[in-house]
Amino acid sequence: MTADSNHTAGAESPVPPGHYRLDPGRTSIHVDVKAMFGLLTVHGSLQLRSGEILIAADPTKSNVTAVIDTASFSSGNAKRDRDVTAPGLLDAGTYPEITFDAGTVRQDGAGWVATGTVTAHGSSVTSDLRVDQAGLQDGVAAFHATARLDRAEFGVTKKKGMVGQTADITIDAIAEPI
Repeated sequence: MTADSNHTAGAESPVPPGHYRLDPGRTSIHVDVKAMFGLLTVHGSLQLRSGEILIAADPTKSNVTAVIDTASFSSGNAKRDRDVTAPGLLDAGTYPEITFDAGTVRQDGAGWVATGTVTAHGSSVTSDLRVDQAGLQDGVAAFHATARLDRAEFGVTKKKGMVGQTADITIDAIAEPI
């Protein structure tokens, strides 16, 4: 993927300034969590409902919003998926969405960090989304980002030992100009 670059206020953005809409059908969200007292890694996925990225002329003034469907959790094991979306963990019936709203972006080495608020399970926590790859080709923006979330920060404390405390999130997103 080729990337166009923009220079403003000493910052370099790999994607031109503009307003972009995340494409739920071409965005993947992968979740990796240790289980069984750390002996096993469970790989799952969630679906993006919607999202937008505003890349400002000064990239540090950019922002990102995203909404994720908690009921969409899938690991390839139907029983596990029901357990994860049930009360005690994601509780998709009560908390159908996880949201991310970042209004602070900073350059970090070769990548960028969007700091924002993750709201899940009725709690809001400040978190960093690390964007280590971004580019533009044929007018479509692509991003690769990672984050680590601690479920205890959201008040999700059941099934200790059986479900790890942290979840590693990997996002591959496609966004089109609005």
